[in-house]
Amino acid sequence: MKTLRVGIASYKEMKAMTLAIARGQRKLAPREPRIWFPSTESFARVLSAGNRDLLRLIAEKAPNSIEELTQLSGRRKPNLSRTLKTMANYGLVRLERGPRGRIAPKVAHDRIELDLPIVRKERAA
Repeated sequence: MKTLRVGIASYKEMKAMTLAIARGQRKLAPREPRIWFPSTESFARVLSAGNRDLLRLIAEKAPNSIEELTQLSGRRKPNLSRTLKTMANYGLVRLERGPRGRIAPKVAHDRIELDLPIVRKERAA
């Protein structure tokens, strides 16, 4: 597996960066985050202790379906499904369709690094 690099940026900052990349005015550096959270609070919610435990459970037990993960985790299916969708949107898990249409969660990374500069510097294009 690999490390997922994430950053914190406001919607305005993310939009400006995306537009600059689309215009060819800027390129992402090799170690620059590809996944962005809008705030440290949202990062903390998505990667709460309970959700990190859930990621470990998925990695260790490799459940073949959300139903199986529901039993393993003790979480209610609607809440678990919502959490998994959020995690998938941030690239933390993949939701793979398996036999008979079952959706199996897979951990996409074994480590997460947060890039959180205190002072924003303009990066060279």
